[in-house]
Order: sequence, then C-alpha cells, then structure tokens
Amino acid sequence: MATKKEKLSRLQDLYVHELKDIYSAEKQITKALPKMIKGASSPELKKSFENHLQETERQINRLEEIFQRLDETSRGPKCQGMEGLLKEGGDFLKEDATPEVLDAGIIVGAQKVEHYEIAAYGSLCTFAETLGFDEDLELLKQSIEEEKMADEKLTELAEAGVNEESVS
Repeated sequence: MATKKEKLSRLQDLYVHELKDIYSAEKQITKALPKMIKGASSPELKKSFENHLQETERQINRLEEIFQRLDETSRGPKCQGMEGLLKEGGDFLKEDATPEVLDAGIIVGAQKVEHYEIAAYGSLCTFAETLGFDEDLELLKQSIEEEKMADEKLTELAEAGVNEESVS
C-alpha cells in the first residue's frame, strides 16, 4: 500500500519533511549503534560509539522539541537513505575479517552515516535561519556540531592506530 504523499508548497513544508527524515534516521541509528559497539574490538571505538548513542538520544529530544514548537508530528516515512547506509554497515559486520580490519571498516560505515547527518542538519539549519526559527536553529546547530565532532573523532581513531593495525 502506497503512503499518501504530503504536498510541499512552502519552504516550511520542506523543512518539516526534512525534520521527519532526520528524525527517522536518528531513531534508526539508536538501534544500529549497539550492534556497532558489539562488533568493534577497539575499546576507544566502542567508547566513541557509546558516547555517540547518548548524543543521538539528545538529538532526538531536540527534534521532538522542534516538532512540539511547530505543532507537528514526528511521524513520517522511514528515512531510506539511512536505512541503506545502516544495512550496508550491518552487512559489513558479518564479513570474515580480522578484528583490526573490521574496526577500520566500521569506521568507514560510521563516517558515511555522519556525513549524511551533517548534510541533513546543514540544510535544516539553513531552512530554520531562512524561516526565522531562531530557537530551532540553535538546537539544530548543537546537533550538527556534535555530528562534526563525532566524524572528527572517528578520523582521529582511524589515524591514531586503527588503520595501521589493520595493515599487517
């Protein structure tokens, strides 16, 4: 059964549509992160994912605050982009790989997710600014900064040894 398409005739309609998309993405991420924590062998990588799970939960709370302020529901279609990225990452966890190579691959998958989120939050920040939704903008800026920091942390972990450990 096809879902009814919503009419997007104003920027605010697109803004709400994209809020629902990232909300769905964040909810999916909260289900995937425990699997990534379990699959990682590096204690630092595990800790990074544990911290990011807490951040993701705060990001969901911020989005819920925005939906409440806009008097909108968070319900919308499942974010297919995130679903694909998480499926790819989940499939990678099943590969026959050494723990070191698995960690390096997990980082790749996690960074793909982070980049998707950074792009989504960046667009939402621009929309909120254009629409004059200053309170939303402040909340969205917190989330994009957390995503950027998570991406940087993953790069640091890769460069600080995970990639080198997977060479030999």
